Amino acid sequence: MLINWGGEPNFMDSDIETSQNWEKLSQYLEQHNINFNANEFRPKQFASGFGNLNYLILVNNKKAVLRRPPMGVIPPGANDMKREHHILSKLYNAFPLAPKSYHYCSDHDVLGNHFLIMEYRYGSTIGGQLPSQLMKIEDIGQKLSNLMVDTLVQLHDVKPETINLQNFGKPEGFLSRAVVGWQKRLMMGSNANPCRAALEVSEWLEKHIVPDGDTTLLHNDFKLDNILLDPETIDPVAILDWDMGSRGDPLFDLGTLLSYWVEPGDPEPMQIIDQMPTAKHKFFSRSEVVQSYADKSGRNLEKFLFYRVLTQFKLAVVFLQIDAQFRRGTTSDKRFGRFGDHIDGMFEFALDLANERKQ
Repeated sequence: MLINWGGEPNFMDSDIETSQNWEKLSQYLEQHNINFNANEFRPKQFASGFGNLNYLILVNNKKAVLRRPPMGVIPPGANDMKREHHILSKLYNAFPLAPKSYHYCSDHDVLGNHFLIMEYRYGSTIGGQLPSQLMKIEDIGQKLSNLMVDTLVQLHDVKPETINLQNFGKPEGFLSRAVVGWQKRLMMGSNANPCRAALEVSEWLEKHIVPDGDTTLLHNDFKLDNILLDPETIDPVAILDWDMGSRGDPLFDLGTLLSYWVEPGDPEPMQIIDQMPTAKHKFFSRSEVVQSYADKSGRNLEKFLFYRVLTQFKLAVVFLQIDAQFRRGTTSDKRFGRFGDHIDGMFEFALDLANERKQ
């Protein structure tokens, strides 16, 4: 779980990290025969991500990661550590890129919210900017584009029944629940006063919903910085952030990936998302990603526009929530404050997709 390419993990400075009650955690884990001593190895908060809080800790003399939701009020269904543990305690058996979850705690009295402790894997991540060390690699954009598509296809090929996840989630009605769920989050994040474009996209989704397609395991936030890479070979080491994982329509995962996939001509509200360096370095275009996934998965993408609009709407709502968290003062992370002026533009981009002015 790294940001620095091929170097040491990128941790937050101790004076600005979100501290936890490590003594209380130690007492709790001792009751479960797990050895943890914050004095022997001081936990460190990873600097990456806008959602869950992640800490490198030492349990039973082995490095591990503690994951918990951010501080403050959490929207219903978000930052679901129980869900993530349920997936990661099983998925590693069929999908080696899934790190194993060791322990889940539902008791909010320990750290103020539920949390899990999972396997730590060493690797590097790529965020909005391509590390300078990789720029000299020929066709790096093509390589990383193929890597993302191939990995997503591999995940969708996993048979849930082989790892006792055949009853996980509720795939029936997955798409209609997604529409309703993200509409509710829109109202919560905007104090029931969303912009015009957000309302128009919401109405478009209701009118154009498609029947559920295939049922596979879903990551639901699949993008480049959730893939740990070996800094020497650039091979994937792990897929992170499974708290929104489910079973449902695999095209929702593909749509989610494309919602982050910025192209050179996209407007500023899309460029500021800055999650993946796809606007440069000869990465695939979004249409090339769609074609590659169709070829490799064999799935029919004839009705993909609905998924594309839904997931772009979802991403705009996510950034609306991030901005709302910053305005409430539940975080002092200045990164959270730079999106406010662009939220409406994110919904306008989703509306352009719906009206087929963008792709």
